[in-house]
Amino acid sequence: MPGRLSSPQQRRLGAFLIVLLLIFSPAFVCANIPIPGLNNREDTPPAPTEMLDSGSGSLSGKGDEPAAIGESDDEASESAEADQETSPDTTEKPTTDQPSSQANLADEQILILPGGNPPTLDPHLSGDATSAEYVVEVFSGLMAYDPAMNLIPDIAESYNISDDGLVYTFKISPAARFQDGKPVRAQDFKWSFERACDPATGSHTADTYLGDIVGCRARLQNEADEVSGVEVIDDLTLRLTIDEPKGFFLAKMTYPTAYVLDQENVESGGPTWFMQPNGSGPFKVSVPNPNMIVLQKNENYYRDPQPVLDQVIYLINVSVDLITGYQNGFPDNIVDALDLPTDATYAVVPVALADYSRVTDPNNPLSDEVESTEALSVFYIGFNVQQPPFDEVEVRRAFNLALDKERVVKAVYRGTVPVANSIVPPVMPDYESPEVNIYEFDQERALELIAESSYGDVTELPPITLHVSGAGDIVEAVVKSYEQNLGITLEVEELPWPEFLQGLNRPDNPYQMYQLGWIADYPDPQNFLEVLFHTESAQNHSGYGNPDVDALLDKARGTLDVDDRMALYRQAEQLILEDAVWIPLTFDVENWLVKPYVQNYVTPPIKVPKFQYVSIAEH
Repeated sequence: MPGRLSSPQQRRLGAFLIVLLLIFSPAFVCANIPIPGLNNREDTPPAPTEMLDSGSGSLSGKGDEPAAIGESDDEASESAEADQETSPDTTEKPTTDQPSSQANLADEQILILPGGNPPTLDPHLSGDATSAEYVVEVFSGLMAYDPAMNLIPDIAESYNISDDGLVYTFKISPAARFQDGKPVRAQDFKWSFERACDPATGSHTADTYLGDIVGCRARLQNEADEVSGVEVIDDLTLRLTIDEPKGFFLAKMTYPTAYVLDQENVESGGPTWFMQPNGSGPFKVSVPNPNMIVLQKNENYYRDPQPVLDQVIYLINVSVDLITGYQNGFPDNIVDALDLPTDATYAVVPVALADYSRVTDPNNPLSDEVESTEALSVFYIGFNVQQPPFDEVEVRRAFNLALDKERVVKAVYRGTVPVANSIVPPVMPDYESPEVNIYEFDQERALELIAESSYGDVTELPPITLHVSGAGDIVEAVVKSYEQNLGITLEVEELPWPEFLQGLNRPDNPYQMYQLGWIADYPDPQNFLEVLFHTESAQNHSGYGNPDVDALLDKARGTLDVDDRMALYRQAEQLILEDAVWIPLTFDVENWLVKPYVQNYVTPPIKVPKFQYVSIAEH
């Protein structure tokens, strides 16, 4: 899914939470400190006497930084060159076993896990990892990634790419249905794309994920009444024309902004239509509850594998320690209040940082149930280069050098996540980031750079505020490091995640310095470098602009040869690092406890549909 903003707090809970910004594409995580993860969850449960907390906390994943989601697909480039038609029969299939083929299934197919409050369930408005967790299961689009990260046709039965790489013709599966049984047709996609690009919708992700389609930006700027590059050929044929060949375009079609919606459902449901959505994904949302989100199997789902789970229950702000809930289940008062099965337990939970050593101890039986995944996400401190003092590169470089990052990260995360010295995660396929750490801790050089700036001395710097959504140990450690090494006291302003995202998405981002995370929407460095740093990108929250970087990113965008394109991205990343737009902090590793009877549960490195592959065995 598109890069998603993720908050550090979410990360703290246990490796699940990296929340994207209000755009589904990038991902951000708030700050709670669990072992890094993809979801926005709160790690610290309420006091035992507070059974249900009415607060707006989300699933805890990581603690102090946000994250995003990525893109790209080399197979798409090859298809463009070969002008070959790809169909479900010729597309690589998921490597996970099909749940429907499994024997010895439990009578009760219910999976319970901790969850978070999504800012929205509207795919065209979602841009964070918490929202994406649900949206990818309830809605769907032309293309999808399976849990093994294969790019596959979804509602599209097949697709064809013209010789020049500009025209994509999709054949819609005749079996595709909305959850109420209504057929999905090409006209539904045209309406949905034009709704996403309608300036009245207010999508923060449409430009990023649909902007390649001819006419999208004209519609976003209210200069056209329709998106000219979206054409309905017949009920089952949709044609998309893009502005230049792009090997990652098909991957963008997996992002929620490109999902199909039911026009009648949206227009009759009013501003809160998504509370009872008629989606097309493998699961549908039951009536919302303040303390739980329940996904129910969609009996009209059109694609294999058909979902086996009857329900996926996310518990929100329930004051039960995650490990206790995993091992022993829930107190009677919670079972009664939420109408849970009497023997219910969490089937999967993120491993919080505080529990990591104990849970992974080889002498602990739980260690056999731990599953770890290196995520395509990065946590960082961003500078607003349009605001003093970070409008001067010397100051930004000084702040990079003055943060004893190795010490801070190791002290806070205890060796559970790698220190990030680059932007693109090391697990990005076919890509190698610049290896040299150009900002190894150097207090003396940091002070020299401040002296070389227009300020001359740290005492002349203006007041500096670090904006966060969910302060945690990493924030405290960063503040102390600057006090010790630069003699600067940072103010910390903490905002609820939805409000934090609203400010970040403003054209005049008010944050001087901010902590965030990005989870890839698709596995391509373009989803990090172009989406977050190109001058014209709507997701460029730092206000950064470098003509040399833009030129490299523009050239890479139209380069279909994988090796050549990756080389251009490496050059661009090197320049961005030299300009010190960020302080990269950590790459993410998600650690989860998974019950042995939960079959085919995986934690992909990005947000993709996964529950249609999962089933519960007899136990």
